[in-house]
Amino acid sequence: MLALLTAKPILIGLHLGFAILGIDAFLWLLGELVARAGSASRRMFAAAVGLASFIGSWFIGGYYYVNFYGPLVKPVILKGSAPWAHAIAMEAKEHIFLFVVPMAVTALLLSRLDNAALDSAGLRKPAIFLAGTLAGVGLAIGLMGYIISAAARWGVL
Repeated sequence: MLALLTAKPILIGLHLGFAILGIDAFLWLLGELVARAGSASRRMFAAAVGLASFIGSWFIGGYYYVNFYGPLVKPVILKGSAPWAHAIAMEAKEHIFLFVVPMAVTALLLSRLDNAALDSAGLRKPAIFLAGTLAGVGLAIGLMGYIISAAARWGVL
């Protein structure tokens, strides 16, 4: 079973699946914040799902990076027709992802506040901005992943 879960295509699928779930959870949180709907517990649940999903994607992606990307995929990209995919997209992805989990923790902490506390402390707009930014950054990182995967598939032309 472990061999199946650590196979390259399964890891990529899990990495992407957790990332999509995290993006969806932060879009849900964004909707809750904008609509002033639901309870703090519902917002906390959405933020917790987003945080857990991004952490899952983080660890699975790290395992893939160390065991497959570095030794197998990166050399193909660098020798291929789009070496910039590593130099730009992967380098950006490697650094941007470091901010995602701390931002998600902040969103979780903000989601604990009820509507009255969010409004009285002036934190609703920053919380909305943060939830939207998390979803947007997740999508941008996904686009970078697509570029990197495409460069690996192109290989040497």
